[in-house]
Formats: sequence, structure tokens, C-alpha cells
Amino acid sequence: MNEFFNKVVVVTGGNSGIGEAIVDKFNEHDAKIVIFDRTDLNKLQTQCQVLKQAIFIQGDIRNLTDIEKLYKETEKVFGKIDVLIANAGIGGKRVIDEVDENFFDDIVDTNFKGVYFTIQRAIQYLKKGSSVILTSSAAHHVGLRNDSVYSSTKAAISALARNFAADLIERGIRVNAISPGYTDTPIFDKIKNHYPEKIEEFINNIPVGRFANPSEIAEAVLFLASARSSYIVGTDLVIDGGATTIYPL
Repeated sequence: MNEFFNKVVVVTGGNSGIGEAIVDKFNEHDAKIVIFDRTDLNKLQTQCQVLKQAIFIQGDIRNLTDIEKLYKETEKVFGKIDVLIANAGIGGKRVIDEVDENFFDDIVDTNFKGVYFTIQRAIQYLKKGSSVILTSSAAHHVGLRNDSVYSSTKAAISALARNFAADLIERGIRVNAISPGYTDTPIFDKIKNHYPEKIEEFINNIPVGRFANPSEIAEAVLFLASARSSYIVGTDLVIDGGATTIYPL
């Protein structure tokens, strides 16, 4: 029997990129899906129309009232949660001298504070035996120019996975993180169109010689959410084609 049949899966930031691929993967496995995203309602509605069992809730993880609305609506429609994917986040590069308070706060409030309270406020809605997966980034496993704020928030996410795992394991909730590397998502479209040489530079630093397909990242999430990973707790699974583990060729 399909392990995720009628399981309740919540995906924040589920409308595009890796989040959308995760939604599609669980849809293939007949889950009941809740998409939480701050994109416009028309996009969310269009996405849900092609899914088997799905609802959308518009909101921003920086807003605790929106987070609470997410879980109350989820319980009202589908019941308690089996899988929570805390995927919502934003990027942003800036030369260290030019980092101002607004830039700093926007990234930290979304990528760290928002994710923290996404998990904290979910606890009472999570079933015993549930799986929680946080989206970190391979970026924090190396030092990158102009990436100090973003990479720091993703390092915090990996630390949260370990600490939340310690806090919640006795309640029967497993917490892990994934750290994707370069992935072929719409965020790179502008670079592809205007700076193709930059894409080649990125690829030259990836030992497998290509970007990840979002579905490959989603497969890793599916694994961590499944009983096949029942002995994996508090880990940060790096999925980057060897970019942070193999010395450049």
C-alpha cells in the first residue's frame, strides 16, 4: 500500500521551485496536501486544481497570525499533520559593506524566525510518528562571497534541525534538514538569459557536472518523510552533486 495515501502533508513555500516539486512528489503518492505560500491567490488556486487532494492557504511565515491560521485551517479540513516541510525562504546576496538593517531583517525574519515559529506553532498539530523536514542550503557549508546573511540563516536552520530533533524525539516527532545545492529552478532564469557564462562557472564547480533537477531534491524529502528513514534523526542531508565535499576538479 502507498505509504503516503491520505497522509496530511503541509508544504510552506510550495508554489514554485523546490517547494512545487515536493508538492508534486507527494501528490504522486496520493497525499492530502496543504500549500502555504505568500504568492497571489490565483497562482495557488491554479496549482491546486491539478492536484488530487489539496488546499491552499495564503500567508507569510514572518507573520505568526498567518502561521496559526495555516494550522487551524489544516486541522479543520484534513485533521492532524503527518509530514511538515518547512521550505519557505528567500535568497539575497549583498557585499558586506552594503548590508543594511532592512536587508538583514528581511532575510533573517523569513529564513530563521519564520521557520522557527513554523515548527514551534505546529507541534500541537503534529501526529505521533510524524516527520518534519527543514530546507537549509549547501551554501552554508562553504564560505561564499557576498552571502554572509543568507548563509548564516541557513546555518541556523541546520542547527534548528538538530535542536528541534532533540526537543521532539520523545514526542515521536522526527526532525531533519536538507541542504540543496544549485538546483534548476526559476530563480536562475534571469542569470541563464543574461549571464549564461555565470551558469557555466557554477557548473564547473559541481563534480557531477550539472544542476540538480527539483524532482531529485523532492525524492530526498520523500525519503526523509518515509518509514525508510526511521533511524535518521537530526541530520542535515546535503544534496549538491559533491560541490561542498569534493575538491574542485
